[in-house]
Amino acid sequence: MEVLYAENGRKGIEMLSAYPDVDLVLMDIMMPEMDGYAATAAIRSMPHFVHLPIIAVTAKAMHGDREKTLSAGASDYVTKPVDAEELISCMQRWVELSGNGAK
Repeated sequence: MEVLYAENGRKGIEMLSAYPDVDLVLMDIMMPEMDGYAATAAIRSMPHFVHLPIIAVTAKAMHGDREKTLSAGASDYVTKPVDAEELISCMQRWVELSGNGAK
């Protein structure tokens, strides 16, 4: 796996524009400049990325946070502290579902 990193949502969108063949996004919800909700919604508004798996990774685990995250366009939701096995399993499931795992 090759990992690309962006320090905030705006830079993440720029990164996706530069690398449109990305198979999956891990989206932090609490970021400076453009949070994960806004970045996810912006990505979903781009036709090329409508079906791109976006997994939100967040410490926001209060009642309603999961629903808010999914409503913003995230495909799934993993809470911090992250269980590595759970995250890898979630990533694998979404890459397989999207058909990107055969590249």
